[in-house]
Amino acid sequence: MFIALGIAIGAVLAALEAERRLRDMEIVYYLFLPLTVWGWIGARLWHIFTPPLSSVRLGLTTEYYLSHPLDILAVWTGGFGLPGAILGGTFALWLFAHKYQLSFWGIADALAPGLAAALAIGRVGNYFNQELYGLPTTLPWGIFIDPSHRIPGYEQAEIFHPLFAYESILCFLIAVLLWQMARGRFFKPGHIFLLFLILYSVVRFLLEFLRLDTAIVGGFNINQVFFALLFFVASGMILFRHRNAQIL
Repeated sequence: MFIALGIAIGAVLAALEAERRLRDMEIVYYLFLPLTVWGWIGARLWHIFTPPLSSVRLGLTTEYYLSHPLDILAVWTGGFGLPGAILGGTFALWLFAHKYQLSFWGIADALAPGLAAALAIGRVGNYFNQELYGLPTTLPWGIFIDPSHRIPGYEQAEIFHPLFAYESILCFLIAVLLWQMARGRFFKPGHIFLLFLILYSVVRFLLEFLRLDTAIVGGFNINQVFFALLFFVASGMILFRHRNAQIL
């Protein structure tokens, strides 16, 4: 419910920004279906090929999914991975812009504040599912997790970091920041979207240090590796685009 609410509010914000930037609010409605479909496909595939520890303990490994392909479609089994949603959604946006000969960066900038807002709202649902919590803590804002929802190895702990809340609050701040910065005249096309990728990558990279249910590939936290790479790629692109704009 909260994911759907986040998508809806994010779409409204994106439509308002598209009207201001591109003078075309309807472009967001045409994009809604392909972004949602490709985002969900990417998120599901990321989970299939980089299952978290909780799924591995249940036997839901990559090998299992490949030997039971119908279970790949059983989205209620296992879960989704946000890095895959970013990749899938970006790919869908590129296809859309290329097909209709539109500015990829212009549309991406219009979507960025709404994306951050959608993430902020969607994460609230983790509270009700008692998931995406962090290490045990004695801090006053720690949350109680029922024994049935505790990750193996932490059955004796009761209070944990509300990791979902940290991400939700930070994404909300990112959304507000991007919304304000988008009105600046000194930003080049693509800078707002790339700035969203940079800021969100920092948030996710740091929060992964507190996360219990990680996805380990080759001995590394693959989500943390992904967001570290995304940070450097987005940072390099924003510098490259800025320097080229100065030369031109």
